Amino acid sequence: MSRGRIEKAGVVGAGVMGSGIAEVLAAAGVDVMIVDEAPGKAAAALDQIASRQRARATAGKVSAETVEKLLARIEPVETLDRLAGTDLVVEAIIERLEPKRQLIGTLEKIVGPDAIIATNTSSLSVTAIASAASRPQRVAGYHFFNPVPVMKLVEVISGARTAPEVEHALVDLATRFGHRPVIAADTPGFIVNHAGRAFGTEALAMLREGVASIDDIDAILRDAAGFRMGPFELMDLTGLDVSHPVMESIYNQFYQDPRYRPSVIAARRVEAGLLGRKTKRGFYDHGDVRATPAAKPVEAVGAEAALPGRVTVIADNEASGMQELVDSCAADLTIDGDHLILIGLEGEDVAGAAVRLGLPASLCVGFDPFFGIDRHVTLVASAATSDRTREAALSLVHRAGRKATMVEDSCGAVCQRVIAMIVNIGSEIVEQKIASAPDLDAAVRLGLGYPLGPLEWGDKIGPKRVLRILDTIYDRTRDPRYRASLWLRRRAELGLSLQ
Repeated sequence: MSRGRIEKAGVVGAGVMGSGIAEVLAAAGVDVMIVDEAPGKAAAALDQIASRQRARATAGKVSAETVEKLLARIEPVETLDRLAGTDLVVEAIIERLEPKRQLIGTLEKIVGPDAIIATNTSSLSVTAIASAASRPQRVAGYHFFNPVPVMKLVEVISGARTAPEVEHALVDLATRFGHRPVIAADTPGFIVNHAGRAFGTEALAMLREGVASIDDIDAILRDAAGFRMGPFELMDLTGLDVSHPVMESIYNQFYQDPRYRPSVIAARRVEAGLLGRKTKRGFYDHGDVRATPAAKPVEAVGAEAALPGRVTVIADNEASGMQELVDSCAADLTIDGDHLILIGLEGEDVAGAAVRLGLPASLCVGFDPFFGIDRHVTLVASAATSDRTREAALSLVHRAGRKATMVEDSCGAVCQRVIAMIVNIGSEIVEQKIASAPDLDAAVRLGLGYPLGPLEWGDKIGPKRVLRILDTIYDRTRDPRYRASLWLRRRAELGLSLQ
């Protein structure tokens, strides 16, 4: 099938996503007709676009002339028949398979034989949607992220029978409206929703295991790992009625692969209507804006507790970060204080490390040597760690002027466990040829807002270290959730980069 430059487009669905898609298409110089089954909704969408764009002009972000030209390219129409002469139609209707299949069938009778029909589905199979078409080779996925003008990413997904030139045309169009196109295979969650599984599911697993509280897990991942939001904050923002079904859907579509296992905690909260900001209560209380969670201040935990008399640091990081912290407080250590043993953990839990090293467990506290030593230290206590030892460890870190959170025994503390799983799932995505390494990293940074892409993070930590963390957690827990990707294992063994 021949394919020319896309100059005229239609958008079906005038909701938030549909109006955003129309806006970016018009900004790229494409004439756009927008249609919705609800009378007047397309016209209302244009009014909303006009309001946003004119506000930008007032703020000096764009010229008034540019805005008026953009708005002149968008035409609200009342019937699908008006889309007959378009080069492209993007459907952005309800996220259910049958309505999308029916719409594709209807559009095929209206548009020309070479027109592209794209679906903005976020989770449904493009192949399944296209199966209702008489010309499935012209149907592809074009998955935008909300808000469309701001989120500069679009996933381009070919179904089993999508023609290569259709994919190429959609990639070219994305570059025209300034988005980063990433090419994804037609698999559950595509790239972004697939790669994002570890963040929330691992946090929920730690909550279920009693490793730490909701606000402590969020604070550690924000401060020590650099995420913009903690996983529970993010689930409250998205809405658990959205997040949890996606977790269940991807888990089931991958035939219950343990890597994607959802949590009963989320299921029960959905049943209780504790969905997040939209219901004023979720993992946090959102009835008062002042209830937004924040990291605990230094004075909040153990700042005034007695310091230990002697501190031994075992398995510090390459920069001797913990030893430097201890040395900075050396003058304050009390001669008659207890002995504190700080053990750097690499996937291990404190109980296992203390037994392996033949140390008195009551005096041992673990720490994460790779995340947050200079910002927010994660300390780990075993069931045998005494209260005095816990207090002494917290007091020591606070005396050095750093934040600290004590969590209960956990393989891989908090950050190691979450980020190793992010790298692991990213490795699986590349191994299965769902996406290229550059597209994966770009999609995660732009679509999820992570500080690094999965493979970038893996290389920063070191593939061999990531592998050791995963293997240690797996050996200790025997949970297949933590089995390492063979692609990751081979590259780590060969000393190769993940990118």
